[in-house]
Amino acid sequence: MQLSVIILNYNVRYFLEQCVLSVQEAIADLDAEIIVVDNNSSDDSCFMMKTRFPEVKLIENTENFGFPKGNNIGVEQASGKYICILNPDTVVAEDTFTKILAFAEEKQNLGIIGCKLIDGTGDFLPESKRGIPTPWVAFTKIFGLYKLFPKSKLFNRYYAQHLNENQTGKVDILVGAFMFLEKDLYQKLNGFDEECFMYADDIDLSYRALLLKKDNFYFHETTVLHYKGESTIKDELYMKRFQEAMNFFYQKHFKKSWFFSFFIQTGSLVFSFVKMFQGKPKENPLPESYILYSKNANLFEKLASILENKVSFLDFKEEKMVNSCLILKGKKTEIILDNHYVSFKKCIKIIETLKDKNITFKIFPKRAGYIIGSNSRNGRGQIRKIK
Repeated sequence: MQLSVIILNYNVRYFLEQCVLSVQEAIADLDAEIIVVDNNSSDDSCFMMKTRFPEVKLIENTENFGFPKGNNIGVEQASGKYICILNPDTVVAEDTFTKILAFAEEKQNLGIIGCKLIDGTGDFLPESKRGIPTPWVAFTKIFGLYKLFPKSKLFNRYYAQHLNENQTGKVDILVGAFMFLEKDLYQKLNGFDEECFMYADDIDLSYRALLLKKDNFYFHETTVLHYKGESTIKDELYMKRFQEAMNFFYQKHFKKSWFFSFFIQTGSLVFSFVKMFQGKPKENPLPESYILYSKNANLFEKLASILENKVSFLDFKEEKMVNSCLILKGKKTEIILDNHYVSFKKCIKIIETLKDKNITFKIFPKRAGYIIGSNSRNGRGQIRKIK
């Protein structure tokens, strides 16, 4: 078997359904399998998987084992030469795995491959490619120096800014939302370190691949949608866990650093202080209008009824995409992409191409009864049921 895709789920039933749909289409012409590991979700994720995807291997854990152990359990049952660790709040393109498999087969000393990730608004996620977070590199991240001096080699290593987002090349660290590697290498690395619950696990695995003299790559020729807010809320708890993750990584691989301990505690205090004054994130205003990309008149009528007749059709042909963006500029608009008529790859391309602060996006997955998306990388996604 060529490939095993491991999806670890915890309480994101609707995002999981869309993710599995996209993966099924992406492996349709491959000798591949999907393994879903559920970490004791309290929603109906497992029921949905059994009824909607009975052909997919489902592992039901009796407790939440965390990210490292949950994925290790899935990989144990994988049959593929390659494995892909994939977040459930992602959408892959129909040719994602075909392209990455071809790239992997060309490499002689392959470590881990990551790809270009964008959030639900179309913005590039810089953690798609990163450098080793030494105390100095982590310092430039926490205090935002990489933003102030993006062209400086001294300050731009956390997000591997020696490569731009549309350039394939070697990097040190990849993100756990999408990690592609040979199963044999995963086993040589003993998988994710189960002593770490979250946030340092992907850094640690990437770094241990480097210690084996393997080459890790960022691959830009396929784009994956990652609704990051479903797995990462930027609050005080996030900062606390980031601090714990960095401490874990340094204590495991480097000497204990008083410099790091001091500045990360200071950074945590500053972060908490800023959050205290910021208060809760502001709610996004409701769209003024909705654009449906579909040929389904029944869906149009249902949405028009639910959304108070604010829905209209618009044709997003390739040559019209830029002009459509200009038409929508300045208007609070939500674009609804019907996956029955628009491939996942084209959905991703439209979201990336038309990204604008006034435009939000939702996908109506095949044979589903809801539209789904995310308006912010720092907040939860939105699901609206269509009956």
